[in-house]
Amino acid sequence: MRYRVQVLGWTLIWSGLLIFGYLGYQLFGTDLITNGLQAEATTELTESLEDVEPESVSIDTEKFLGPGYELDELPEIVELVSEEPVAVGESFAFMTIPRLDIDGLVVHEGVDRETLKKGPGHMTTTPLPGQPGNAVISGHRTTYGRPFFDFDQLAPGDRIEIESASGIHVYEVRESQIVLPTDVWVTDERAGGWLTLTTCNPKFSARERLIVFAEMVSGPNYEYTQLHKTKFADL
Repeated sequence: MRYRVQVLGWTLIWSGLLIFGYLGYQLFGTDLITNGLQAEATTELTESLEDVEPESVSIDTEKFLGPGYELDELPEIVELVSEEPVAVGESFAFMTIPRLDIDGLVVHEGVDRETLKKGPGHMTTTPLPGQPGNAVISGHRTTYGRPFFDFDQLAPGDRIEIESASGIHVYEVRESQIVLPTDVWVTDERAGGWLTLTTCNPKFSARERLIVFAEMVSGPNYEYTQLHKTKFADL
């Protein structure tokens, strides 16, 4: 009997150590991994963006909209700076959120498990940030650098800056919502220029999703997104 008690005791001790060790790795060990990957990506992306020469096309407002639209508040010609998507897993943009003291967080293409270990990832089926439509970016909240840890603190009016090959575009938070993981409507196309950020909710749980919707307020493509918003207001 005494031997069995000792075996049970040691089993509980080692089980506890394994559990706490795993939790420690998830909470802190993964942060070290992501911080290293972010540092490496920051250097590479900085050099990459320095070599970029954005190309733009001129859009005739009247021809784009067609008859029946009020053109008084829109310029006759707007510029659209295009950007080609990179391969899944590659970095393409910096994200800065003054409210949360986030400065130059590297965003990668893709939302698969391996990519999100590097930091926030862009959903490939949505437009790139800076382009018209609804760009969706997802990120971890409690592991792998916890890039979206304090996203519940974002409020309407807070600014989110995205710097990529198309330039620097600034978004303003409009609202936040908590939805179910099955509520994929948050990724639907939208008229204008939008940035939708998604993460798990509550902290340390994947039971729900915290969604932050932000609208473009300035940048090289701002005027075009207003044109897009006028044309496709029913989206």
